[in-house]
Amino acid sequence: MIPTIIISSITFISVTLSILFFPKIKIGKFSISTYWLIALTGAIILLVTGLAPIKEVWSELTSNTTINPIKIIILFFSMTCLSIFLDEVGLFKFLANFAAKKAKNNQFALFTIFYLLTATLTIFTSNDIVILTFTPFICFFCKNSKINPIPYLVAEFSAANTWSLMLIIGNPTNIYLATSANIGFFDYFKIMALPTLCAGLIEYGVLLLVFFRKLKTPLQIVDEEVHIENKVALFVGLGHLLICLVFLIISSYIHVEMWLISLICATSLLVFTLVMCLVTKKNWTYLTGSLKKLPYPLIPFFLSMFVVVVAINYQGISEKLAEFLSHTNTIWTYGFSSFFVSNLINNIPMSILYSDMCNNNMAVYASIVGSNIGAFLTPTGALAGIMFTNLVNEHQTKYSFLDFIKYGAVISLPIIAVALLTLTLSITF
Repeated sequence: MIPTIIISSITFISVTLSILFFPKIKIGKFSISTYWLIALTGAIILLVTGLAPIKEVWSELTSNTTINPIKIIILFFSMTCLSIFLDEVGLFKFLANFAAKKAKNNQFALFTIFYLLTATLTIFTSNDIVILTFTPFICFFCKNSKINPIPYLVAEFSAANTWSLMLIIGNPTNIYLATSANIGFFDYFKIMALPTLCAGLIEYGVLLLVFFRKLKTPLQIVDEEVHIENKVALFVGLGHLLICLVFLIISSYIHVEMWLISLICATSLLVFTLVMCLVTKKNWTYLTGSLKKLPYPLIPFFLSMFVVVVAINYQGISEKLAEFLSHTNTIWTYGFSSFFVSNLINNIPMSILYSDMCNNNMAVYASIVGSNIGAFLTPTGALAGIMFTNLVNEHQTKYSFLDFIKYGAVISLPIIAVALLTLTLSITF
């Protein structure tokens, strides 16, 4: 047990340190993210030493259950592909530009529209995709409008990781924890709708209080026309996303697993795009762009952390942790512990670990709340935080690690309290 604890702890700590101090290494013209390399190294050590028995790991990887990590990866990547396709078509940029024009020179109006737009897109796509798409736009827009980008960046990141609670597809942690407890798409929504709505509304109010002074400054309108050139591709992409969402909602009634539904829809979209490119003899931008932007490092990271958690479970460590957390109010202990643990080891390994620790659905929902809202306490709370800080730095916007924590603490602590309180009411009634 002790060797497993030591190796696992070193792996978790090293991943966190790599995110903070050396996120990438360069090999010639290529740069490689270090967090998944470190996680992979830890997993290999556990496999080689027998602390994570190969038979046990293989059994979990090939199990015909909803918690199978391969199925989780397929579901996440398929939904991500649908979202990235819409981004490649230009939908997100078009909506952001439209919102900026509607606000005219009023920052409060612009702030509100951006918050609502971020929330809406996050619900129906994914928090990671919204962050990847909107962060560069916000940096660019604020620079040209000569306004402070911090209120918009903080609001975007907070909204993306709060409204991602609404649907099971909003975050890979939702997918893993909910499917591990066999919670269906619609059953999930019925419980999480109220906590998400209440947390989101309170969050908007907190953001206005925090940034009230900064939003008083009028903005200069950037007169930029953004058009969607290929409207056929747009409607095809939206059609596939809508069909996918409908079938995900009824998946438990038609007895088809969610990973299979999302895979069929994503494959259909890619095949349709390929045929369209061949028939029209136009460029392959939408197809190649969608495939290039998929977060491939997540695969080795997710599987490596899965191996680490298998080792922890095999040694009985997670069972003892579950006993400790179950002594008092389940929703509050699992909610706050997952909130802080996400920032110690990242919310993906936290979710894998907690999936075996949660002994009832209350613990599952509370852990989902912690995994999402914990993402904006520190940059290490989620992979979205890593992507966000990298994008902000690339666009030469001053937003330090301490700034992230300062705003993150002020916003996330009251929001998780509201979310857990309303979750208690949602489950009770």
